[in-house]
Amino acid sequence: MDYDYFSIDAILAENQKIQCTFKLDVPGMGHLGGGSDKDIKALTKVPLPMWLAYIFLYSDWADVATPVAFGTRVRNALKAEPRSVKLSSLVGAGGLWYGFGKIIADILTEEQGLELETVLTQTFRGRLTEVIDQAQHFAALGPAGGGGASSDVTQSFREGLDGTERELFLLAQESVRQTKRWYEGSDKVRR
Repeated sequence: MDYDYFSIDAILAENQKIQCTFKLDVPGMGHLGGGSDKDIKALTKVPLPMWLAYIFLYSDWADVATPVAFGTRVRNALKAEPRSVKLSSLVGAGGLWYGFGKIIADILTEEQGLELETVLTQTFRGRLTEVIDQAQHFAALGPAGGGGASSDVTQSFREGLDGTERELFLLAQESVRQTKRWYEGSDKVRR
């Protein structure tokens, strides 16, 4: 994922909300919490979009906790079986779990950030084979698709794909289709 100013994926990933705990009173900003308070009091927890939280984090006015999408429970589930976790349901806005995770890793302490980056990498590696395998399988089946109980399991897996994984899934499907067209076209030339 590109993290430049014009990257749509970066914009969507930075739009995810993160829980900020304010270290001090911030006058005139109570509306950020969604309540009727005029000011934000110290130790108040306010969910803010990541693009806005940067200002408070780098000004040292607030601290951030690791979001639930990257917490211990999710990490343990990913370590046990990365393919069993529906990444798309962990974050909104198109399910850009990896992109949001990279942003979170960049703002955490160095040790926590490295640990999260390891989880992101291992999860991607653990799921990539299944993503490509299913993409090739369903591309080979054609538009009719498959049926039965195994189709339900694979459909559930595909619905849980992160936005990056969905892109790879579609690219792999298109690659299989193009290879099939090339093979069938070259077969006719040989006859």
